[in-house]
Order: sequence, then structure tokens, then C-alpha cells
Amino acid sequence: MISNSSILITGGTGSFGHTFVPLTLKKYKPKRLVVFSRDEMKQWEMAKLFKDDPRVRFFIGDVRDKSRLQRALRGVDFVVHAAATKIVSTAEYNPFECIKTNVDGAMNLIDACIDQGVKRVVALSTDKASSPANLYGASKLASDKLIIASNSSYSSIHQTSFSVVRYGNVMGSRGSVIPFFMSIKEKGPIPITDVRMTRFMISLEEGVKLVWHAFDDMIGGEIYVKKIPSMKVTDIANTIAPNTKHRIIGILPGEKLHEQMISAEDSYSTFEYPNHYKILPQINEWGKDTQRIKDGVKVSEGFVYSSDTNSEWMTKEQLQTWLDTNKNYIGKL
Repeated sequence: MISNSSILITGGTGSFGHTFVPLTLKKYKPKRLVVFSRDEMKQWEMAKLFKDDPRVRFFIGDVRDKSRLQRALRGVDFVVHAAATKIVSTAEYNPFECIKTNVDGAMNLIDACIDQGVKRVVALSTDKASSPANLYGASKLASDKLIIASNSSYSSIHQTSFSVVRYGNVMGSRGSVIPFFMSIKEKGPIPITDVRMTRFMISLEEGVKLVWHAFDDMIGGEIYVKKIPSMKVTDIANTIAPNTKHRIIGILPGEKLHEQMISAEDSYSTFEYPNHYKILPQINEWGKDTQRIKDGVKVSEGFVYSSDTNSEWMTKEQLQTWLDTNKNYIGKL
């Protein structure tokens, strides 16, 4: 689907972009891959990694600036929308800025992609958009709704298709729990918000593959949810720092006890596949569309995909193997 094409990724200097770009260059050999982001220093550092590859281009810009997006998207076939204000506490204390990037930015991207004739757009979402308990999650839910409702399937005006991929805690990414625990394991007790807390566990590579699958499978309007294992936060801490005590600090503002990626309300139009789930929108009866459902099996009414009731769990041994394999990259992407 995306071979020999032009691809643009917003927020492309982040953790996801650093994995998406080299893997996509290797597997699909696109004609051009544009990294669109607003941090010139991050672009300068990332550009050094691809200085010998003329296919990789860097474009300074902000998703808040529609005219800049219009310029960047000329001749682009496929877009990955990864730009977002993502830190829960940052969004809580800077709500206007969060909305400008996550909601207004999504609207700008939708308009610009339609105007420039982009073929397909896949937006990255988060578990926090399912039954949101904080502004970040609420803003991403709004973004998801905007993306889903913007499809060509209900209008003959444009030909751009939009879909969403949703996943939980990305193992080893900047600002996530694994590099945080590793950075403080020698300094004293590990802070644990609640001993019951659980999290989904997904690698950046798995996240990239889910985006590839979405591009290949999508009609427009789908939310793809990867099946991934869960782990207790205390088990993560004990794997990283087995000889360090824990200090219970209480749940932080906007933090959830467990991650959720599919709510009971979504179950009415959610379908299961061997390696993922697909939430179809209930507007326009897309949830009954056989082209979108394909070989999916409808989940039971009231089904919830949550990290505490998950049927698949990561063991300490499996996490340790992953840590040993990825020790040079943890917290650096």
C-alpha cells in the first residue's frame, strides 16, 4: 500500500517517529518520507541519522499552523499523525495549550489533508481516550471523533480516508515508567502510586506494525486496537530494581488505576481479529458495513478491554529479556 509513495509524519522527531522512519524506509522503500515537527534541535539531531538517505526530508512546522501544513502536505500520499501534547500533568496545568495542539491541530490536519488530496491518514491515539479521566485523554477522544467523522465515506466532496490506532504504555519511550524507574533505582525507594495499578505493554515496533496494518486494511473510520499483554506496575519495578524498596505516593492528578482501550459503550460496534480489535463508528451505520468488518467477530455486549482484566500478561522474565535486548535505546527515543 505505502510502497514507492510519499509519506509525512507529524511529530516525527518523537519516540514513535524514531522507530517508524527507519523501519518504514527499510520495508516499504517510499519515494519520500517527510518528518514534520516544531523542534529544530530534535530535527537537527535526527537528520544526522539519515544524512545519507535523500528520501528523508525535514520540515519545521506546527500542527497549529494550517497554512504550514498545507505547504508540507503537497504531493503527500499518506500521513501518520503523531503530534500531540502527551504528558498528563502538562495537559492538566496547561489546558489551553493541550487543546490547541490535540484538538485544533487535528482539525487543521484534517482540512489540509483533504485540500491537498492525501489518500489515507492514520492518527495515533491512546488508552486514555477511552472513558477519559484527564484532559489529555479527553482531548484525544475529541481528536479521535474528529478524525473518524471526517471520512469520505459519507460525502462525495473528498477522497481522503481517516482512521485511528490506539495503544497503551509504550515500553522504554521517553517519559514512560521504565526509563523513569531505571533512572532512580540506585537513589532510594521506587515511588509507586498504587500497588493495584496495571498497564498495557507494547513496544514501539509493535506500534509501527499496527500503523502499517491500518494503512493496508482501512476503509475509513476504524479505530484499531492491538492485543497486547498487561503487567502490574509493582512487577515492572521489581524487575528493574529487585533490591529496591517501594514508596507508596498515591494516584497522581488525572491518573487511572488501570488502562482501558475499549469501553463497554464501544462494544456494540467492536469486532475481534486474531491480533487486534477494530472499533467501528456507530454513525452512518458504519458499524454494520461488511467492507469494514471483513472477517471480524463481534465482541459480546458490555465487553471491556482493560489492563486489569486482560487475558494476556507479561512475566518478569519476558520483561527482563526485553530490557536486555533494548538497553541501549531505553529512554533515548
